[in-house]
Amino acid sequence: MKLSKIIITSLLTLIVATSAHARDDRLKFKVEPLLESTKAKNALLSVPLHFAENSPTKFESKYGEVSTNKKTNAFMKSDQEACEWAMLSALKALQERAVREGMTHVINITSNYKNVPFSSTSEFECGAGAVMAGVALKGTLVKIK
Repeated sequence: MKLSKIIITSLLTLIVATSAHARDDRLKFKVEPLLESTKAKNALLSVPLHFAENSPTKFESKYGEVSTNKKTNAFMKSDQEACEWAMLSALKALQERAVREGMTHVINITSNYKNVPFSSTSEFECGAGAVMAGVALKGTLVKIK
């Protein structure tokens, strides 16, 4: 009986110690190679995406800014692979929202992980941990002829 209590206590201590050292790295990855990949072509809609300052300034109408926060299982995946899946999920959510609101483009897309803006025309930011990876984005929905 005493040995089982020691084993249980040891296991609980190990679990608590492991979670105390949980990883939450902020990583940056290139947008262009991801958008040119087969998985992006299979996952994304035909709604054009424009990042940061690389956005059109003239449009017919504007819905406004929307945001999304997508997570994916990172277990047994590289950080890049998990972050790319989360990014594609977030981009698709922005595209689906544009379609739902009758808009044709998503412009001014910026990363917003943990509500800290990161604006880049060539990179996105992702939070990667041992078990989960996540991407948070903001974008403006507009209609362009």
